[in-house]
Amino acid sequence: MFSISRDELGPNFTFGAATAAYQIEGGQTDGRGTSIWDTFSSTPGNVKNLDTGAIACDHYNRWPGDLDLIRDGGFDAYRFSFAWPRLIPEGIGAVNPKGLEFYDRLIDGMLERGIKPYATLYHWDLPSPLQDKGGWMNRDIASWFAEYAAVVGHHFGDRLHATATINEPWCVAFLSHFLGIHAPGYRDLRAASRAMHHVLFAHGTAIDALRAESVKNLGIVLNLEKTEAASDKREDLEAQNLGDALFNRWYLDGVFKGRYPEALTSRLAEYLPEGFEKDMEVVSRPLDWLGINYYTRGLYAAGPNGLFGAERRSGDLETSDLGWEIYPQGLEDLLVRVNRDYTKLPLYVTETGMSETNDERRVKYYDDHLRAVANAQGQGADVRGFFAWSLLDNYEWSQGYTSRFGIVHVDYETQVRTPKASYRAFQGMLHNTR
Repeated sequence: MFSISRDELGPNFTFGAATAAYQIEGGQTDGRGTSIWDTFSSTPGNVKNLDTGAIACDHYNRWPGDLDLIRDGGFDAYRFSFAWPRLIPEGIGAVNPKGLEFYDRLIDGMLERGIKPYATLYHWDLPSPLQDKGGWMNRDIASWFAEYAAVVGHHFGDRLHATATINEPWCVAFLSHFLGIHAPGYRDLRAASRAMHHVLFAHGTAIDALRAESVKNLGIVLNLEKTEAASDKREDLEAQNLGDALFNRWYLDGVFKGRYPEALTSRLAEYLPEGFEKDMEVVSRPLDWLGINYYTRGLYAAGPNGLFGAERRSGDLETSDLGWEIYPQGLEDLLVRVNRDYTKLPLYVTETGMSETNDERRVKYYDDHLRAVANAQGQGADVRGFFAWSLLDNYEWSQGYTSRFGIVHVDYETQVRTPKASYRAFQGMLHNTR
C-alpha cells in the first residue's frame, strides 16, 4: 500500500490512468487506415521480436472491461488518445464513420461510469499517407493536424473534460527524426530540426481549430527530464545546459515564451525552416493547463557521442528494467521549476511509471513520486492531477511486448487482465477517501 493519502494532495486532486491508442487498441478493421507505426514495426530491426500493435490489448473490443477497471480502481479520469488513422484513414479528407462510432461508445462509456475523459489528439500514430507527403518534416502538417483537430472537436469536444494536442513533442521530433528509435526512424539533423518546429506549430494551429469548435480546457503534454551535469567542470555544465535546451527548453520556451533557446537556434540555423520566427505567435497560443510526463533524469557530460558535444551518461541511481534511473526528486524539481519559470497554469503529471516485473518496486515508485508531487505543491506548484502510466501492460513501442508498465497485467495470448499490487495500492488509497 501507499504511505501517502489522497487527502495530502488536496480535495480536488484528479487521479487517473493513462494509455495510448496504438499501444492498446488493435482493431485494425472497420475502415481504419495504416499508421507509421504499422509500417515501422513491420520492418525488421526496428522493434524487438518484430512485435506490432495489430492486436495489442484488443481494447477495441474489450474497452467496457477496461473502463470497469478504471472505475473499480477508484480513478477519477482516463487519459486516452484518438487514433488519427481510425478517424481519417488518409489523414485528410473523408472521415470514417466506424471510427466515430467507436470513440462515441468509448467516451459515453466513461461518462456512464463517472470517469472524466482526458483526450490526446496525437500519440504518435501518424497516418501513413501523410508520411508519404513528408509527415512532420512538411510545414503543411500544421493544416492537416488542424483539420483533424476540428473533426475531433466537432464530434466529441462537448463530452471531453480536457484535451491535449500533442503527446511528447520531443519524441515526435527528436527521438523519431534524429535518434531514429521511433517511427518514422530518421537519423537526420535537418529532418529533426524541421520536425521540432512543425510539431509545435501544428500544436498551435490545433489549439485554434479546437477553440473554433468551442472546445474547452486545452493543453499540451510535454515530456521533461531533470537535467544534471556529470561534474562541476565547465565543459560538463555547458553540456548539461545544451541537453536541457534540447530536451526541455525548446518546448517550454516555445510554448510559453514564444521563442526557442538561442543555444539551439544558433546551432540549427541552417536546418530550421526558413522564417520559422513568424510562426511563434501560433506556437505560443494561450493554454488552460500543462501536462508533464516524467520518467528519469538526464546526466550530461562533454563528449563526442552526443549532439554538439553534449553526451548523455549513465548514472549510479537505482534503475527500472529498461535501465532508466529512478529519481523522484527530479519530478519535484521539475514541477517547481515549471511553475516558477514558465507558467502559473494548473499542472498535471500526465504520465509516470516504470517498466518492471517486480510490482512491489512499482508500488514504491508510485508512492515516492506521489510524495514528490506533494512536496512540489508545498513549494507553490499548482499540481492538480496524477496519471499512472499505464493502466495496462501494452505494446511498448520499440520494446514490443518485452516491457511491462501496467498496473494491470495482460496475458497477450488470452487477453486476460489481472490487477497487480500497484493497482490495489491505488484502489486502497482512492477508495479510503471517497
